[in-house]
Amino acid sequence: MSSGSGSGLSSTSNNYRNFKEVTRHRLLHEMLRSCKTGNSKSTWKVLIMDEFTIKIMSYACTLLDTTNEGVLLLERIDKERQRFASMDAIYFIRPSKENVRFFLSDMSGSAPLYRKAFVFFTSPISKDLVGQIKGDGSLTSRISALSEMNLEYYAIDSQGFVTNNERALAQLYGDEDDSREAEACLSEMAARVATVFASLREFPIVRYRAANRIDATMETTFRDLIPTKLAAAVWDCLMHYKRTIPNFPQIETCELLILDRSVDQIAPIIHEWTYDALCHDLLDMEGNKYVHEVASINGGLPDKKDVLLEERDPVWLELRDHHLGFALEWLNSKLSNLKQNKAAQFENSRDGQCPELSSRELKELTEALPQYVELKEKLSLHIEIASKLNRIVRNLELPFLSELEQGLVFGDARIKEVIMFLRIHGPYITREHKLRLLMILAAIYPEKFEDEEDLHMMMKYAYLLPQDMTVVRNMKLIGESREGSSGIFPLKFGIAKRKCYRKERPREDEWLYSRFFPMIEELIEKLSNGALSEELYPCVNPNARLLRSRRTPMWAHRRNSENGLSRDASTDFEKMGRRIFVVIVGGATRSELRVCRKLTAKLKREVILGSSSLDDPATFVTNLKMITADDQPLTLDDIQI
Repeated sequence: MSSGSGSGLSSTSNNYRNFKEVTRHRLLHEMLRSCKTGNSKSTWKVLIMDEFTIKIMSYACTLLDTTNEGVLLLERIDKERQRFASMDAIYFIRPSKENVRFFLSDMSGSAPLYRKAFVFFTSPISKDLVGQIKGDGSLTSRISALSEMNLEYYAIDSQGFVTNNERALAQLYGDEDDSREAEACLSEMAARVATVFASLREFPIVRYRAANRIDATMETTFRDLIPTKLAAAVWDCLMHYKRTIPNFPQIETCELLILDRSVDQIAPIIHEWTYDALCHDLLDMEGNKYVHEVASINGGLPDKKDVLLEERDPVWLELRDHHLGFALEWLNSKLSNLKQNKAAQFENSRDGQCPELSSRELKELTEALPQYVELKEKLSLHIEIASKLNRIVRNLELPFLSELEQGLVFGDARIKEVIMFLRIHGPYITREHKLRLLMILAAIYPEKFEDEEDLHMMMKYAYLLPQDMTVVRNMKLIGESREGSSGIFPLKFGIAKRKCYRKERPREDEWLYSRFFPMIEELIEKLSNGALSEELYPCVNPNARLLRSRRTPMWAHRRNSENGLSRDASTDFEKMGRRIFVVIVGGATRSELRVCRKLTAKLKREVILGSSSLDDPATFVTNLKMITADDQPLTLDDIQI
């Protein structure tokens, strides 16, 4: 059985592709297109996937992409399907017992569902399951390919992926007496993170947030060891790939930093004012899907249309990382310019004709009309969204709340300002937004939430119920620091005398409420510059020489999409250095993803963010509320690297 790992697409390759482009290329070319050769006689094929791999494909490719590669039908392996005895089938599935059982049911016996089968597993398959497949004699002539793609993640962004461990926060930080569920979660996450490096054909220097003052005589909690244990598990997977995948790098080609949510408790809950963050925070969206209301042709109720806010939308790509104020100004400017367009004048003319146009101008106008209509629709969509966001932030009094939040983070505000704010604005602010304010306060002044009298006072001023305070109490579980700590955590609990929780950084713009920055920005810059503490962020690789050069002179070519627009800002560089990967256990945020895009341009190194999930504030609050505390003592003997 063959094992796939990419096609010379590492950051040291001359044919540079960004992270998502590599994923798309592997799925379309290495998997689907490879089935067009050999003994495959049928032109059209059926692509059969499970629930997990359907999402892998949907994040990286479009339906048109798969159709262009000869796929006629998309099917779920666990659903009843029609027999197509004259067609070949492509199976892209996880190597689970259930999926292998479905596959054997499809293709064995005297009446298989399909003529031939090309089988691609997302990750290494066990010898027992391979034995089950090879043990069925009727399959020998029906299997045209049996391969491990080593691709088991969702490429949610050109520079971001998730492993789909959405319950990681509860599983890893909870109080289960039996840690088997937590160990299983880490094992699954490690295997999926490792497939990222198999796909990109990268071999990383693996660094991780060290356990707090760990030594052979000191007990520590499972939570404190999460980055250590994940780093060890990822390393084991990489060693397997190093032995089994042809042409897998034998020396380090990139850097990987493994963190958990303790490095920054504030980022998931503070109110961000970028267009992307506000859309997912304040609008009723399902993933990236937004319901757009358009005027009805018949003059009745507006028609509803589902649209995706994603990188294929050039207006979204332009605005997503900018402040809402910038987005409103930019959209108004573009709309004014559009009205001056000849196509707009032609559209708005009474009789639909422009007699003053020459034949050449009329030809140019006709060619420009489709682009004009598309741009007009995009601008109309985003003007509606930006205007709605502007109304919401004012109705919810978020400017006052954001000013207080950032004041707390940077030491301009204290508890008395919070109490005064709640007295004045508390009745008018939603329960969720007040909870987030108190969670920020709990991260900065945890001692104020240990005393029942203080807790009752906060609850009273915030008009909250006792059960609401569970999530506030649980903040300590994702940022716990021991007395006498040497400073492992950039943000530490138990430092009440600190004048400011976070130091100011130079601001790139003067928009209001844009002072906050996620902590990974500072960590990534230090990692890139060789200034990240080796004591606090040690390395797994034995005898590894840390990559201290800011960049390496590797040439990269700009790659354009089919419509001539750049697929991602990172491909605008003529030179790109070694990739940097950051993996956060317990959920990443859109602000952290934005930082990775920003630092890619600044450092000339593609920065890729991975996590168990990408959480909006409401989701993070819900996940955190599910955690309960019961530390499980562990020692160094429990960890093997």
